[in-house]
Amino acid sequence: MRINIDIDEELVAAAQKASGQPTKKATVEEALRLMIKLRRQRAAFDAAFGKYRWRGNLNRSRRGRGIA
Repeated sequence: MRINIDIDEELVAAAQKASGQPTKKATVEEALRLMIKLRRQRAAFDAAFGKYRWRGNLNRSRRGRGIA
């Protein structure tokens, strides 16, 4: 689908450099996919937050990571 929009060139250039994408189109498509993924993750988190009780031993869990 062809869409004409006015986007800040510096912003696109910075996003393209950060993403390593070879084209502006690929950069925008990756950004859109990432936004959708993050929104879906947030929605899943919001739907589940506070609904499940964590059962475990925090000190024992931390011991394996060298934190406690």
